[in-house]
Amino acid sequence: MPWSLLKYGLSKRYPARRDIPLDKDLKKSYDVVIIGGGGHGAATAYHLARYHGITNIAVLEKGYLGGGNTARNTTVIRSNYITPDSVRFYKESVDLFTRLSNELGYNMMFSQRGQLTLAHSDASLRTFRLRAEVNKHCGVRSEMVDREQIRELVPCLNMDENARYPILGGLWHKDGGTARHDAVVWGYARRAAELGVEIHQRTEVTGIQRANGRATGVETNRGTIQCGNVVQAVAGMSAVVARMAG
Repeated sequence: MPWSLLKYGLSKRYPARRDIPLDKDLKKSYDVVIIGGGGHGAATAYHLARYHGITNIAVLEKGYLGGGNTARNTTVIRSNYITPDSVRFYKESVDLFTRLSNELGYNMMFSQRGQLTLAHSDASLRTFRLRAEVNKHCGVRSEMVDREQIRELVPCLNMDENARYPILGGLWHKDGGTARHDAVVWGYARRAAELGVEIHQRTEVTGIQRANGRATGVETNRGTIQCGNVVQAVAGMSAVVARMAG
């Protein structure tokens, strides 16, 4: 065992402060209950607490933070879509990630290395040209690149014209990048917890109570809680939770 590790373990500073406090008992009621402890759920909790002053929030996660859809995320952050509304929306996301580590005080491992999408057919080339023009119109840095430019960007690619799927060209998105998906969840969750949000892991939602067309409570494996609003952030399980709400 390294001496530095042993020294730290015996010091008064051990154990270190937990990023996420241990689960408390569920309160009887909350202003907002967020179902799902992934990237969207944790981000929603943080933004409600930070920018809207709502801190009486419970985030309910049936497993562990970021263990569902977020754990299977491709980690790609881009804004080179084809419709203007999507381009503008995701441009805000890309811009957010450039400052998110500083805002949350947590390393998102964001790397703005660019994204290259390859075209293997004339149809793809036509679509990419359209995307490039839409992107430019919306202030996003995307451009068509030819085979030689692709060779310079990614020298290891097989540029053989006789390949099964030959590379004809590509769409180069300079501002595209990646971020560590679990770091995104933990960064948002830690900061939300510091602002007063409760994070409850191993807390499965089993039903939603309703009255007069509104959700009024959430049933869990740890008891029932009342709430003013329910937020669904469960990705692929959305249909299951939606059925609970009727």
